[in-house]
Amino acid sequence: MAANGNARSGIDRLMAQVVAGGNVKAALKRVKQNKGGPGVDGMTVDELPTYVVEHGAAIRAPLLAGTYQPKPVRRQEIPKRGGGVRELGIPCVLDRLIQQAILQVLQPMFDPTFSEHSHGFRPGRNAHDAVCEAQRYVQEGKRVVVDVDLEKFFDRVCHDVLMGRLEKRIGDKRMLGLIRRDLEAGIMTNGVVMERHEGTPQGGPVTANGQRAPRRSGQGAGETRNRLRPLRR
Repeated sequence: MAANGNARSGIDRLMAQVVAGGNVKAALKRVKQNKGGPGVDGMTVDELPTYVVEHGAAIRAPLLAGTYQPKPVRRQEIPKRGGGVRELGIPCVLDRLIQQAILQVLQPMFDPTFSEHSHGFRPGRNAHDAVCEAQRYVQEGKRVVVDVDLEKFFDRVCHDVLMGRLEKRIGDKRMLGLIRRDLEAGIMTNGVVMERHEGTPQGGPVTANGQRAPRRSGQGAGETRNRLRPLRR
C-alpha cells in the first residue's frame, strides 16, 4: 500500500484484508486485551471468541457484500477531572472486533501522513515520547508553552467532511459504506436509539485514528492531543 497523502487504495482489496484470517485473529487478541463492557446486545468479551468461531461465515459474508450493519452504541458517561462528564459510546464486542480489524488495515496507510510531533493514539508512540520532546525543547532554551484543546471536538465532527477526506485515500466502496454506517449507527440510552448526524462516539477502536484523516498532506484533523511543536518567532 502506498503511504503518501494522495494515493487511493484499490477498490476490492481492503475489505478482503479486513476479513483475512490472520487479521481477524490479531484483532480478536487486541479486543480481548482491551477488555471493556458489553454493548447493547449484552455479549461480553469472553463470549466473543466462541461466537466468532461458530458464526464466522455469517459475519464475513455481509462485510464482503458491503451490507454489514453495526448496532447502536451504548451510551455511558464518565466524570472528567476538570468537572463535567465525558460521553462514551460503547460498541458491541463484535463491532469492536470489526472496527479493530479495519484499524489494522487502515493505520499503515494513514499513520505515515501524520505530523512527526503527534504522539497520541499512534503505534510506537505515547505520552512519554511527548514528555521527552518537551524536555528537548526546554534544553534548547524554549520557555513558552501554549496548551490548546478543541472543546467537544469528537461531538462535532462533520460526517460528510470526514468521509470526503477518507474517500480521497480509500477506493473500496464497501469499506467507506461501513465506516459511514458506523458513524450513523446511533446511540442507545434507556432503551431508546437516538440518531446521530454529527460527531463520533468515543469508546471504539477507530475513534481517535478516524479523526486523523488528513486535511492536507502531512496534517491530521485531530492531532492537537499529545502533539508538541516548538514555537518560533
